[in-house]
Amino acid sequence: MASVELSGKTAIVTGGGRGLGRAMALGLLRAGANVVITAARTLQEIETVANEGAKIQEAGTVRKFVADVTSEEDCRFVVSQTIREFGSVHILVNNAGRGMRFVSEKFFDTPTKFWQTDSAVWRTIVDTNVNGPFLMARQVVPQMLKQSWGRIINISMNHETMRRAGFSPYGPSKAALESETIIWAQDLAGTGVTVNSLLPGGATDTGMVPPDIARERLLDPSIMAPPLLWLASESAGGVTGARFVARLWESSRPPEQAGENARSVAGGMGPAP
Repeated sequence: MASVELSGKTAIVTGGGRGLGRAMALGLLRAGANVVITAARTLQEIETVANEGAKIQEAGTVRKFVADVTSEEDCRFVVSQTIREFGSVHILVNNAGRGMRFVSEKFFDTPTKFWQTDSAVWRTIVDTNVNGPFLMARQVVPQMLKQSWGRIINISMNHETMRRAGFSPYGPSKAALESETIIWAQDLAGTGVTVNSLLPGGATDTGMVPPDIARERLLDPSIMAPPLLWLASESAGGVTGARFVARLWESSRPPEQAGENARSVAGGMGPAP
């Protein structure tokens, strides 16, 4: 595959201050896109990423906002400010998420039964991982429909993790996000707006993994950049409702072959298998 060129495109990456979000934001910047990054709690992380992005030669412009994807007001603000400055929004990467460390720091070794999970923690994880992507997508889609072009990329995880004992509510929340991906793709069929999901394909070196886990066992977050850039490009306009595994991505093979359950955007998209 030739390198992806995204000059003139504007992307929003939620949870862009570290881990997967940081890697994807920097990847988009290197491809020439303007990138807006958000973080829910502190400005420091996204300031660091913004400073890194500013040093990339021929990168697009980077902007940063402290914004919580569970707040409809914050989502509206981020999107309106993005359109105000850059004139449009072309790409939404729904990356912001909360994982099992919010339930227990020992979730790898000592699973928490679902009935033992604090109800407030359960609501927070589901609100961030399921409602957050909806609230962001709800804000960007009208602009994407107006320009007949858009890419929504939802960051997911392995099916095995969705079914793993003790992984509530993180597993169920990502299963719901995959359902959102498939349904939204059907809702937007034929509009020029695609919706796909992307996952690393294994435990990745991010803040969601406890610090006592050996880092050499983990995937590098940068693994996400190549498939993300393709999904955000003109070349991926015919693929929607699919899930892509970054660990299995091969630049030498046709990208469409790496996706699961891809659906044509031309119409005739039936129920998901």
